[in-house]
Amino acid sequence: MAARAHREAQGLSRICNFAVFLLLISGLFVQNSCAYTSYTRRELLDIGLRLPDSFMDNLHLLPESFLRAYVATPLPHLGQSDHLSLFLTPKYAPLINRVKLSVRTIKVWPADADFTLQERFLHTDWSSFASQATSDSHIDIDCYTSSVLDYISSTTNGVTTQKQIITYPNQKPWMNKEVRLLLKARTTAFRSGDAQAYSTSRANLKRGIKEAKHCYKLKIEEHFSNSDPRRMWQGIQAISDYKPSHSTPAATDVLFLNELNDFYARFERDNKETATKLKLSADHSPIKLSSTDVCNALSRISAHKAAGPDNIPGRVLRACAEQLAGVFTDIFNLSLAQAAVPTCFKCTSIVPVPKHSNPTCLNDYRPVALTPIVMKCFERLVLAHLKDSLPTTFDSHQFAYRSNRSTEDAVSMALHSVLTHLDNKNTYARMLFVDFSSAFNTIIPSKLICKLLDLGINTSTCNWVMDFLTKRPQQVRSGSICSNTITLNTGVPQGCVLSPFLYSLFTSDCRPVNGSNSIIKFADDTTVIGLITNNDETAYREEIQHLATWCNNNNLLLNTSKTKELIVDFRKEGRGTHDTTHINGMAVERVSSFKFLGIHISADLSWNINTSSLVKKAHQRLFFLRTLKKNQLSSDILVNFYRCAVESILTSCVTVWYGSCSAAERKALQRVVKTAQRITGTPLPAMEDIQKKRCLRRARSILKDSSHPAHRLFTLLPSGRRYRCLRTRTSRLKNSFFPRAVSLVNSDTH
Repeated sequence: MAARAHREAQGLSRICNFAVFLLLISGLFVQNSCAYTSYTRRELLDIGLRLPDSFMDNLHLLPESFLRAYVATPLPHLGQSDHLSLFLTPKYAPLINRVKLSVRTIKVWPADADFTLQERFLHTDWSSFASQATSDSHIDIDCYTSSVLDYISSTTNGVTTQKQIITYPNQKPWMNKEVRLLLKARTTAFRSGDAQAYSTSRANLKRGIKEAKHCYKLKIEEHFSNSDPRRMWQGIQAISDYKPSHSTPAATDVLFLNELNDFYARFERDNKETATKLKLSADHSPIKLSSTDVCNALSRISAHKAAGPDNIPGRVLRACAEQLAGVFTDIFNLSLAQAAVPTCFKCTSIVPVPKHSNPTCLNDYRPVALTPIVMKCFERLVLAHLKDSLPTTFDSHQFAYRSNRSTEDAVSMALHSVLTHLDNKNTYARMLFVDFSSAFNTIIPSKLICKLLDLGINTSTCNWVMDFLTKRPQQVRSGSICSNTITLNTGVPQGCVLSPFLYSLFTSDCRPVNGSNSIIKFADDTTVIGLITNNDETAYREEIQHLATWCNNNNLLLNTSKTKELIVDFRKEGRGTHDTTHINGMAVERVSSFKFLGIHISADLSWNINTSSLVKKAHQRLFFLRTLKKNQLSSDILVNFYRCAVESILTSCVTVWYGSCSAAERKALQRVVKTAQRITGTPLPAMEDIQKKRCLRRARSILKDSSHPAHRLFTLLPSGRRYRCLRTRTSRLKNSFFPRAVSLVNSDTH
């Protein structure tokens, strides 16, 4: 073997690590061998063939990885020659065989199921449940509530049946009974050896598949015309494979689920405080709910909402809202009067959903909490009363869980404060993006109650919230397997209606101590903005130290490794001499770009990274749009999909960044729109028009909300017809949202 051939063989030999690759080197192996590799060799083939001695002598030198990779099958002679051929079949199982079929158990609702349940609940004596739970003139709310829920669940099971549905991994959405029969007919014709019958069966199958696809297309279009978007989107997702369902955890044994449950409850060990209810005054007045409010809350439940641990479907509560409103009103008011939440209402079933396709640790499973649907209705009613008890100016820089607030407002306010400050000389800004470790799970209920009292919430409601957050049973469920139950007294339960609002109340006293700083909050995403002049960072450093102290006092864990800092400095001198920020002795990483509430913000405040990311993601979504086009769906459905899956990406917070984009970036965005126009065959709104329309709409909504932190930026002139334009010195500030919004409002007035 020549030296060059030897080097080439070495390169090819490295490829032999792959199980589906076969390398055969032919030639004279008198003085050379394949021993230059470090593979452990074993004999690959052992079949009775008359092969040349040189070939058989070196065949056993092939890598061992081929032993399990192929199956050798001898085939007939090649023509009249004496040479045999070998057919090497890979041993690996195709993907379709490795994916197991899924079996789902669903409830089958007869046509008269809703009417039957309404009649039974209407003639039920609900007072008997309260009487059975009464002892010494005291109603045991746990016994009362659990007996009512058990009765509703058993009655529902009595009028419904269960059915198992088998879903195959290669099952197409248009596959029906007729196509399956045609497939069997083709297989039978092939095995019979009749060429004419086989040709006919293939033609019939081709026509049957085409007809089945056409029928499925008409079915989806019928859902669109009948205003049934849920079923229409299910059909679209099935055709395009858009957002396929995530795989379930590979390990579903009890030990693994117990380990997951302990991991989710790991913060319980650090809670050393005892939850004690407050003493009520003689004239305390608990919240009183009306039967009308409860009925309205039940009737707004989604019929497709997943049932919680009580196994009561949302369809039952929605269909029988009038019949069940009375008993649930009694339970809710009794709970508020006793300041005790029934244990069955606080039960939580956690379904672990993998964050990635191949999870490697417990933190790779996202906990999705399921709670009783009835309790969610109860929480919504209590939430409305809590909001009414707070002033409209409460924590104006918390942009989550409040009406007329969004991520768009949070980013706009943060950038406006930075850009306005940078319009002055010798200034720069530092933005600290704070990350908390499981912020919702570390809240101490007793500390939250103290803050609720300071906000003016009455004592009875505070005691109810305390009971809601303590003694919460929790278990992890995967299919029919459940872990052991753990009782929690720490944190606010994720998946509940009240939890996000309670978290915003808990962090309401986290405010800047210096006027040159600001803190922007969106749920647990917290951003500290330091506006620095003449290189004096004293106030900014004190703000960070105050934040670290506040977190330590409130049991919130700062994750310094994930906390990032962005410095915006356009000065020509001293741009690279900034000191590193430290939190609790750990250095904070400085970055040149950060994804803040879904928007990529760069240190130079350009939008190249953001627009490139949006364009790339939009092009990926266009693949699904082309797939729908190939299936010959109507243009109305194509436009609907474009606006929901593509335009929603391109216009995400478009009022914040589009005005400052370069001409090249705007052309790249518009090219996506033009491509979608060619696919759908209908005209689509341009990015410029969408941005102006949304900017004007956002400005008008801010003008109507006097509690909005940006409301002060819109100041009427003495004429009362126009608003005062914001003073700008640079094009960066002039092209940002608020100056453009004021100009658009003024131009729209005339």
